[in-house]
Amino acid sequence: MINPQYSMEPLDLTSPPDLKKSDGTGPSAHKRPVYQNFMPPCNQGCPAGENIQGWLDKVCNKKFEEAWQLLIENNPMPAVHGRVCYHPCESVCNRDHIDNAVSIHQVERFLGDLALEKGWKPKISGHHSGKRVLVVGAGPSGLSAAYHLRRMGHDVEIRDAGPIAGGMMHFGIPAYRLPRAVLRAEVSRIEEMGVKITLDHKVEDLRREKDQGLFDAVFVAVGAHISKKIDIPAREAGRIMDAVSYLRDVGSGKQLRLGRRVAVYGGGNTAMDAARTAKRLGAEEALIIYRRDMENMPAHQIEADEALEEGVKINWLRTIKAIDVDQITVEKMVLDKSGRPQPTGEYEVLVADSLIMALGQNVDSQLLKSYPEITHNTDGTVQVDQQLMTAAAGIFAGGDMVPSERTVTIATGHGKKAAQNIHAFLSGGVHHPVERTPVVAFESLHLWYYTDALVSEQPVIPIEDRSRSFDEVLGGLTRPEATYEAHRCYSCGNCFACDGCFGACPENAIIKLGPERFYQIDYSKCTGCSACALQCPTAAVHMVDFHSL
Repeated sequence: MINPQYSMEPLDLTSPPDLKKSDGTGPSAHKRPVYQNFMPPCNQGCPAGENIQGWLDKVCNKKFEEAWQLLIENNPMPAVHGRVCYHPCESVCNRDHIDNAVSIHQVERFLGDLALEKGWKPKISGHHSGKRVLVVGAGPSGLSAAYHLRRMGHDVEIRDAGPIAGGMMHFGIPAYRLPRAVLRAEVSRIEEMGVKITLDHKVEDLRREKDQGLFDAVFVAVGAHISKKIDIPAREAGRIMDAVSYLRDVGSGKQLRLGRRVAVYGGGNTAMDAARTAKRLGAEEALIIYRRDMENMPAHQIEADEALEEGVKINWLRTIKAIDVDQITVEKMVLDKSGRPQPTGEYEVLVADSLIMALGQNVDSQLLKSYPEITHNTDGTVQVDQQLMTAAAGIFAGGDMVPSERTVTIATGHGKKAAQNIHAFLSGGVHHPVERTPVVAFESLHLWYYTDALVSEQPVIPIEDRSRSFDEVLGGLTRPEATYEAHRCYSCGNCFACDGCFGACPENAIIKLGPERFYQIDYSKCTGCSACALQCPTAAVHMVDFHSL
């Protein structure tokens, strides 16, 4: 598996070629083969824009530090992401059509942990620019932006209202999913690069902070910390708290008394974490109440599965109508054809000592009030252009501050994108992303070499031990296991010098150029028979119109 730069100039294809139709089965006067790397689906599916196939290849060759350096060109915290990312890259992996997707997140975690163990350091490639950038918020988006800007040579300061860097990674993700020592270590590495992090500093007037600090640009990445409210009739409410404050208190080490029975209202990932955390705090029963069913919940399936494994009960198709001390009256719901819950008029009473509200979060964007030209949405997010810049010149926003799915990896991708655009802004230009090549579908591959190789099983502590502590539930792979898992990659769209084309050509038109130089085609000998393309397992060789050459 290789991610090479071919010696021949890549063609300027204005539209993706139809790989199936253009392969052909016999000689053609109109088609000729070309070598051109295409986009693997895992790379396209990564919100952080990682070159997944590239660093998997280096792991295959046991070049672990090189693999890590390539990975962190796009994502500064692989040990974190290998644990908390919901790995959309794996859901589009072509290997899933054969046995199981490559467990990319496990290999990423392996590299991240190995880097922390070995003390590897990122490289700063840019020359010192003399430009100063303020980042508001020390969550995943802010940390990512600061990291990339620092690598580009800018001076960066992060200011955050909290006492600990990490944002919702620290205060919203429980330690059994993300050990605090891992998060601290990856944040510390960013600080060691020269990024200044100022904590316990709430930015209330952004214009004043920018002007007084002589900052040339600002990236606003404040997390969604304000819980959404809902009016529920209550004669005499028992202990009710919002999920964000509850998880923040737990993350801060506060002792909470929840009682024997804890109910959680909501169906997202935060609701699952709140219920699982309640079990670890000693609750005998943790019950989730949600108005839709499992197929229509906002939580990722793995979150619900792990919660159910740990004994959390979920009352699907229920909505709270009233509260009276420890009694919660819920109405049964049914889903209409569009999947929306509709009331049935049937009620039941549940008993709980505490109720945790996990109905989503909004953003506090009051710090932007000194920029009246910035447009706000009803949930506190702000409107930005394609460069993530607001209507105020030099003021960029990302992460929870802009309308988007709220995950750590998406926020990290926003931070990188913002850094690229801020760098261009400070340089007096506009960032133009590299145009992506077509994505290789499974049907375009010719997998003559594959064998069954099932995915590596991630170590996990026994279910009966999980509720006793906040110890990490999932373990990591060993070096041989990580190398094996990387070898499961098909190298979709990218040549790895298998010699299939060289051996298949009946005209000896394929020229081997040597190690890591790959191949060229002698078109004076090529008849367009397409044998090379049909023998290429990765679709790195494909047929195009003769006139394109």
